[in-house]
Amino acid sequence: MTDPEHDHTHDHTHDHTHDHAHDPAPSAAAAARVRLDRALAHLAVTFRGMTARADEGQCDCHWGTAEELALLKLPGTDLDPDLLHRTWSAPDWSDHGAVLRRVLPQFARELTDGLGAHAWAIGQVGTQLYRGEWQQWPAPQSAAVREFLHAWWAHTLLTPDPAVPVHELLPLCAEASGTIGPWLAVWEDLRHPVADQHLADTVDAWERDLLCYALPWSTWFVWSDEETEAVRAELTDWLAARAPARPRRPRKNPPHRAAARPPRRRPLGRPALAVPVTRPTEPATGPPAAPAARPSPAPGRRAAPD
Repeated sequence: MTDPEHDHTHDHTHDHTHDHAHDPAPSAAAAARVRLDRALAHLAVTFRGMTARADEGQCDCHWGTAEELALLKLPGTDLDPDLLHRTWSAPDWSDHGAVLRRVLPQFARELTDGLGAHAWAIGQVGTQLYRGEWQQWPAPQSAAVREFLHAWWAHTLLTPDPAVPVHELLPLCAEASGTIGPWLAVWEDLRHPVADQHLADTVDAWERDLLCYALPWSTWFVWSDEETEAVRAELTDWLAARAPARPRRPRKNPPHRAAARPPRRRPLGRPALAVPVTRPTEPATGPPAAPAARPSPAPGRRAAPD
């Protein structure tokens, strides 16, 4: 005779295992990690043997030594972290693209690890990639860079405590590519609890700037003033439309990271997710209204002095 209690326990265990096996959250995160690893490997293959130009120069007083410069003209040698930082962050190379191609495989690995001691410089990376004009490189090279950025972005959105926070990586990707729309579209398509939490955390980090109608990061090289305003409006409208609909979960504070800028805090009494969609209408301007005429004094009464 079958024991009903035994059967109930067996069925419960089976159902739980079945549900876990079909939970999309772990599988999506694992797939994103595999995609990023493949993108990094493809960068290494695509840019193998790249060097700076033979006549490339740099200031030996402010940048580094002649021996360090010579390393950029030799392929396949990793640079020490300080030299790598000075190389990718220097704005005055004769051929910025060639220098960037020389260091890109190592640089990409350092980026996905958070830049280590140079984490404070993450806000410069998007501008430097854009300066290298990577989208104008030969198709196999530009495709490898594009896939790396998209794989890194997707992996970060699915990682609870990524090496580079989402609110720092989105500006990087937007500036590197010159547009913000594709990166928001990827986020839009990710129906995942970790991505939803990142959305809520990003609004918390940026709300103060957005309420003041400001782009939440400093930008100066990639976009004109008009283009910057268009990016701000697109970002603000997207956050205002999506953030209230995404659930959020309480979480512990993430591990300390040396951020490029101090975190923003919402002022007391200001409601969460109060992100403006459009700028309020300015009051009408014109000549001041004439003062009202003073009544005439009653007969026999003198007017009061002004």
